[in-house]
Amino acid sequence: MSNEIIRISNIARKYKQVDTVMYGLNKENLKQSAMKIAGNKAVGIDNVTKKEYVENLDDNIEELIARMKRMAYKPKAVKRVYIPKSGSDKKRPLGIPAYEDKIVQDVMTQILKAIYEPMFKEFSYGFRPGRSCHQAIAYLDRILHWKNTNYVVDLDIKGFFDNIDHEWLIKFIEYRIKDKVYIRYIRRFLKSGILEQGKLLQSDKGTPQGGIISPVLGNIYLHFVLDDWFEKVVEKGTIGYAGMVRYADDSVACFEYKEEAEKYLRSVKKRLAKFGLEVSEEKTKIIEFGRYAKRNRKRRGEKPETFDFLGFTHYCSKSKIGNLE
Repeated sequence: MSNEIIRISNIARKYKQVDTVMYGLNKENLKQSAMKIAGNKAVGIDNVTKKEYVENLDDNIEELIARMKRMAYKPKAVKRVYIPKSGSDKKRPLGIPAYEDKIVQDVMTQILKAIYEPMFKEFSYGFRPGRSCHQAIAYLDRILHWKNTNYVVDLDIKGFFDNIDHEWLIKFIEYRIKDKVYIRYIRRFLKSGILEQGKLLQSDKGTPQGGIISPVLGNIYLHFVLDDWFEKVVEKGTIGYAGMVRYADDSVACFEYKEEAEKYLRSVKKRLAKFGLEVSEEKTKIIEFGRYAKRNRKRRGEKPETFDFLGFTHYCSKSKIGNLE
């Protein structure tokens, strides 16, 4: 991190709100971001490549900063294209921001991470420094093996990044950041729209498609909507064990008692609805799962259930030495 970002991080650790953060979007930080962003990606709607932009990098960055200071910088709409979907004959949408917008988003992302990283929960793993999906799986395995887990709630949020409510998101950012100029630029990115087949599509919800800033915005949203609520309300309101692991918008909650797993599923649906989100009824389910699930289900003449998390299917079984897994 640069000295400016470190300073912002230190202030955020000391005070509830950070008064100003725009000084982090200075020439050196913007230049560093410009150089580290990959240059072999498809271009945005302005057709400007990294090679073209960095040929006159100093002048371009100085001109960008001048526009930002007079509030003349406006992010361009994201170009939407469709690419083949792996294992299917269908296609999935891909958002391509303009190169200059990637630069600004990258520094804005560093600022958000400097402020919010200390707040994020231990069980949150997605798109965070020094954390990976393999660590999230290892965390879940520890819960399944060593905690009193008998039931798992496999939660799927329908179209999460496309349905983030802008006004709630801004409130969550204003909770820590008072800088009105920075907030205005966050709003501009949220409202920049999508250009598809020559048509500009606007939306009052969702994060910038394909944007560098979208993952951290998603983490901030779910920190307040799900993580903090789970820790302060769900965990404290249960008699038996309750624990969770989340990677981006994928989460698994583990419970000791079936009735508390069922209560959580009812409550989380209401909680998400309050913030403009809903669960996928087809993909969300309660599963009897844990060290004793296989034995208990066998007594009832039922097969053990499985569930998927981050591409890994979890089974109830025994190790080679006979321990339950």
